[in-house]
Order: sequence, then C-alpha cells, then structure tokens
Amino acid sequence: MPGSPTPSERERTDKEDRAREAEEQAKLPYKWTQTTADLDVSIPIPGNIKGRDLDVKLTKTSIKVAIKGQPAIIEGEFPHAIRTDESTWTLETLSSGGKEVAVHLDKANRMEWWGHVVTSAPKLDTTKIVPENSKLSDLDGQTRGMVEKMMFDQRQKEMGLPTSDENKKQEMLKKFMKEHPEMDFSNAKVS
Repeated sequence: MPGSPTPSERERTDKEDRAREAEEQAKLPYKWTQTTADLDVSIPIPGNIKGRDLDVKLTKTSIKVAIKGQPAIIEGEFPHAIRTDESTWTLETLSSGGKEVAVHLDKANRMEWWGHVVTSAPKLDTTKIVPENSKLSDLDGQTRGMVEKMMFDQRQKEMGLPTSDENKKQEMLKKFMKEHPEMDFSNAKVS
C-alpha cells in the first residue's frame, strides 16, 4: 500500500511518541499509574503541610487537590466516571521527609484504560498499553468460571472434541433416550 510506513519507520515514530509522552508526563505536578480497574495519583507536597491544610474534592466526574489558599495542583474533569464510595485519598509522609497526597480512584467501568487523569492534561496513547498478565486467582468467582469454561471449550475445539455446551446437549439427549425407550432415535441428528 503506497504511503504506509515501513516497520522501521513505525518503530521510530512509536519511539518518538513514547519519548514525547514521557516528557509531557514528567512535567505534570503529579505521577499516576493505572490498571483497568483503578487509578492511583501521587502528588508531592511540602513536609510541613497537614491534612487540614488541604482542599481535596472527589466527585464522580472530577477531582481537585490543592493546598488551601493556593492554586490547585490538579483540578479538572475525569475522562470517565469513578465510583466515589470506593475512591479515597490519604496524606502520607515520605522517607525523604516530604509528604504526598495519595489519591486512589476506583473506575466505574473497570475494563478501560484512561489516556489521562484529567481531560486538560496531555493524553497517552492507550492503544500502546501492555497490560500485566493477570492470574485466574485474581478474578472474582463468576468471571473466573466464565474464563475457565472458555479455556476448556477452546482446548476441546483444538483437539476436535465437543465443547461443554455440546457435551451438555449430548447428556440431555442420552437421558431423554433412556427415559423414552419406546421412541425411535435412529434418524435423530444432533447439532
């Protein structure tokens, strides 16, 4: 296809984009990390600041963290909603003697990456995020059961064997045939 970048051009562009994003993020007055389920923000502040000196507001759609009487360190709208009942902030003393406001945001949609904490901040390319591998034991019971069933069915298909749903249909048919010996099943087709 004419005009398509070569793999080396694409790699160079990706590297430049990552460097630009890292530079933009380094200029922010806070650091942040995320998983698909939550987001954590660390905001360094002077060591003499106490909790009562802070003005922190978390709503479903916005955040404000400021030292009273000063401009906000971070303030703005979230790109997506949070669960306010599960979101918290704490003031922590660091080993260096400084302090930080640690904000934990629980995402309302626990299956999406955020490009930024607030919409006014520089955005990351979320398509380039490589998530950490999760373990089945990290999942809740219902999700784990669904994933295990999908994995079993995938293995069965690869070996040319029936899936769990197909096994269930076969068992139901066998039971029905056993309960109704008077019926002729010689022309029955099971799909």
